[in-house]
Amino acid sequence: MTDKVEKKQGGLWENIKVIIQALILATVIRTVLFQPFTIPSGSMMPTLLVGDYIFVNKFAYGFSKYSLPFSLDLFEGRIFQSEPKRGDVVVFRFPPNPSIDYIKRLVGLPGDHIQVTDGVLFINGKPVPKVPDGTFNSDYRNDPGHAIPVFRETLDDGRTYDTLDETQFSPGDNTREFIVPPGHYFMMGDNRDNSADSRFDVGFVPAENLVGRASIIFFSLGNDTPFSQIWKWPANIRLDRFFKAVQ
Repeated sequence: MTDKVEKKQGGLWENIKVIIQALILATVIRTVLFQPFTIPSGSMMPTLLVGDYIFVNKFAYGFSKYSLPFSLDLFEGRIFQSEPKRGDVVVFRFPPNPSIDYIKRLVGLPGDHIQVTDGVLFINGKPVPKVPDGTFNSDYRNDPGHAIPVFRETLDDGRTYDTLDETQFSPGDNTREFIVPPGHYFMMGDNRDNSADSRFDVGFVPAENLVGRASIIFFSLGNDTPFSQIWKWPANIRLDRFFKAVQ
């Protein structure tokens, strides 16, 4: 009888150790490598849709305090820093309130001159080529959108992505010239007429605020379907977006 009790106790302790090890591993992965995020708004349509679940590569740009759980203030600036590239889709902390995560496309590097004129993005005085690329329909109830014009932009390095231009002469279609200061970046949403970004109250984003680069969509639910309502998944799951790289 004693031997049996000891085996059960040993088995329980082994299970506890496995659980603890798994939790530690998950924490390390979330802190150092990849962190899941969900897309709550339409500011990055058509690249990212409301209900997309993405993995963000936190190692891509090195680490700041915002890479750590609870934003522990253990060091200043970034360690193992690597420079982001123009065109990256970036998760960062909102400068006026760093408790909030934002996701936008990086269009301006330190020292760049950024301006939007008649809906065309200018980088260092050169217009970014913008050509029609069909239309877009959204299943997001708060911003339904029907047959919204899509335009494909191509950066100097050949990187290309789609943007939306719902209306002409919106507040963000004509801006002053922004000069990106050292150690900061300029962000814009791909849904150009429906994005709070560096043209407005986001302002320039400090390097310290960068969390990571959006890498892949691993799950997606349409029609504002809550993740917890599993019985609605079959009718609303977007299988075509599973494991889709974020361009």
